[in-house]
Amino acid sequence: MFALHELLQLCAKRRSLLVGKSCHGLAIHFGMVTDTVTCNILINLYTKCGRNDCARHVFDAMITRSIVSWNTMIAGYTQSGEDVEALKLFQRMQREGRQLTKFTLSSTICACAAKYAINECKQLHAIAIKLALDSNSFVGTAILDVYAKCNMIKDACWVFEKMPDKTLVTWSSLFAGYVQNGLHEEALCLFRNAQREGVKLTEFTLSAIISACASLALKIEGTQLHAVIVKCGFHGNFFVAASLVDVYARCGQIENSYALFAYMEQKNVVIWNAMIAGFSRHARSWESMILFEKMHQLGIFPNEVTYLSMLSVCSHAGLVEEGRHYFNLLMSDRTVEPNVLHYSCMVDVLGRSGKTDEAWELLHKMPFEPTASMWGSLLGSCRNYNNSGLARIAAEQLFQLEPDNGGNHVLLSNVYAASGNWENVLMARKYLKDSGAKKEMGRSWIEAKGKIHVFVVGERKHPAITDIYNKLEEIYHDVRKFAHMTKIECDLHDVHDDQKEELLKHHSEKLALAFGLISLPPNIPIIIHKNLRICGDCHSFMKVVAHITERLFIVRDANRFHHFKDGSCSCGDFW
Repeated sequence: MFALHELLQLCAKRRSLLVGKSCHGLAIHFGMVTDTVTCNILINLYTKCGRNDCARHVFDAMITRSIVSWNTMIAGYTQSGEDVEALKLFQRMQREGRQLTKFTLSSTICACAAKYAINECKQLHAIAIKLALDSNSFVGTAILDVYAKCNMIKDACWVFEKMPDKTLVTWSSLFAGYVQNGLHEEALCLFRNAQREGVKLTEFTLSAIISACASLALKIEGTQLHAVIVKCGFHGNFFVAASLVDVYARCGQIENSYALFAYMEQKNVVIWNAMIAGFSRHARSWESMILFEKMHQLGIFPNEVTYLSMLSVCSHAGLVEEGRHYFNLLMSDRTVEPNVLHYSCMVDVLGRSGKTDEAWELLHKMPFEPTASMWGSLLGSCRNYNNSGLARIAAEQLFQLEPDNGGNHVLLSNVYAASGNWENVLMARKYLKDSGAKKEMGRSWIEAKGKIHVFVVGERKHPAITDIYNKLEEIYHDVRKFAHMTKIECDLHDVHDDQKEELLKHHSEKLALAFGLISLPPNIPIIIHKNLRICGDCHSFMKVVAHITERLFIVRDANRFHHFKDGSCSCGDFW
């Protein structure tokens, strides 16, 4: 019996299903299947080999089941993604009055995390407190993970603070939770606390923190983390490398991003996706397409993220036929299931290129309910191509889906303003005021000497504001020599043209640019971030100033990066 147990455990370790089945046959032949320990080892073997059906057959046939039998079967279901079965077996275990252990609870809670079953998790949390198991690191980490995944980050933090012993997995779970919930600054603060407490860094921790730096476009911190990663020897890890590729791309350093990508000898689909997405953000559409073809040549199959990036590339570059090509490839790819995001991108591809009616048709044909982002994309396209009838329909849908989003009312107002329909502009703005919805104020920011400087339109509070406005006047004096005309149609207020020109002159990105020219040395790029889409007049202005000053300006707006150099922009004036 001992020899057979050893052999079965070796089969489980090596995932040798065929040999394991032969050993199972021997166990039946020698009458050992009535032994609880033998059956537990068999359940473990089959779950490790991905055969939960065989494991359940052994489990159901057992005369006497130990707590190990239940725990192994529940863990097997959880690990293979059969979360409902895991929860059902746990319920049966409770009905039979079986004793619960920390392993039972942690495995079942993990099943709740996968199903986002928050009510069940709360009940399990209550059971854990009742049994005094909530302080256990396995159980506490599992509960924390569920709360974080279900957007209950405050509860996750509460669990974290109450845990007496925090493992590396505990720290990593909270890091990931902060990042998943968009709390990037909190993730960085937690990372600093972890460093002060001497917590050992893992590839999972570093990957999550780099993602936080990428989202905040923190170039210095991202570079420092890169050094830490090399020092720790994690630079060869696929997920860490992909995060580094992403952070350099998001910080405007696409050349460094590609250099890191090219340095990797072995690449998986995650790294390819990160590089394709990076090129997409920087309007390098042809580079993205070349990488996609190279993936095919190397036998790396695209996944849903790859197709999403390629459709995004086509959307922002106005490549309608190429967009159709990739969408058709997705539909014919049996290994990838098209989701609502792919359809949303295709709607954007069509709408941005002026095919608003065709985008409208796709919204009705697709097998999903249209989302707010789809209607928002269509509304934005209607504004660019003066389709006020369809804009009104899209806006009505958005008002129902996002009643608190004031930006939707502003977009509709802008559609009317672009066509000179000032009566409807007043009505749309009145609806915005009456609804109580808030619109996001446009802001631009720039980093200089280790400090972030934020500007809004008509900024007056900055300590160097006098110098900034003087510099801006000086720039405008030079710009007028190039016969640059302010695009007054970009200001959508019902005022005289002179007033429109004055309003446009003090947009936040222009103030940030003037500050950059004052504060930064001439041999480095000026990198500006903006929370909204850059307007047409500022875009035109940046091109002329880049030519005059012979400098590189990089503007990261809500959609993409714009590289202004020698009088042109990397986006080709399509964004």
